[in-house]
Amino acid sequence: MKYNEQLAERIAEVAEVAGYLWQKGWAERNGGNISYNVTDVVDDAVRALTPLGESIALARPVENLRSHFFLVTGTNRRMRYVSSSPMDNMAIIRISDDGRSYAIVAEKYIHPTSELPSHLSIHDYLIGKGCNQKAVIHTHPTELVAMTHNEAFLGKDILSRLLWSMIPETRAFCPKGVGIVPYTLPGSIGLADATIVQLDEYDVVLWEKHGALGVGENVVEPFDMIDTLSKSAQIYMSGCAMGFQPAGMSDTQMQELKDAFNL
Repeated sequence: MKYNEQLAERIAEVAEVAGYLWQKGWAERNGGNISYNVTDVVDDAVRALTPLGESIALARPVENLRSHFFLVTGTNRRMRYVSSSPMDNMAIIRISDDGRSYAIVAEKYIHPTSELPSHLSIHDYLIGKGCNQKAVIHTHPTELVAMTHNEAFLGKDILSRLLWSMIPETRAFCPKGVGIVPYTLPGSIGLADATIVQLDEYDVVLWEKHGALGVGENVVEPFDMIDTLSKSAQIYMSGCAMGFQPAGMSDTQMQELKDAFNL
């Protein structure tokens, strides 16, 4: 199917980022998922598409997403294949007019990611809050996941402070730091709810022993934030591997950075 230029660009953007996730080693097998609210670029041709199957009930209504369209990666689909053949591994879904179900409308009958309840709950929250963040990425950045296995890092803002201190760019490009969600069953509404609480303060949330989730106005934005945080984690772990714990920037140095760049 041929899509309008703007929707085709969104599809290409997801494919590009999916390739990065695979290249980074953050998307083993079918690990990770992406959703993108594309309602603003959907044209009459897509709106007129006949659903490819029966409507699928949602675990709970998403009233702010009524009649919205989403580009979502498929369950059991590999990011490396999303990158090379995006619409063989993603679907466009339409939320029902009452927000209680969704239907797959394009391109093939590819069932969305098992994390769809979390994604839609987060999108519903973002729109309800008046945010312009349309993209949600969940991925498995190795070093960041490893750090969530250390209980000492799981207190509020402890990991943010450590990661900010490793390199100035992290403080500049991830000024909100990271939220932490204690281990919760993947794909559950409980995980979605706990993540939403953290999104009141942060744009990136770490799921203990599981992965990272980021939100942004486009798909590249959350990828860049997670990538930057991952670099800080790598610097910290590289220092530890060399036999010392990196000192990090001091509070004074980080305050100077914050003041200089109005963070």
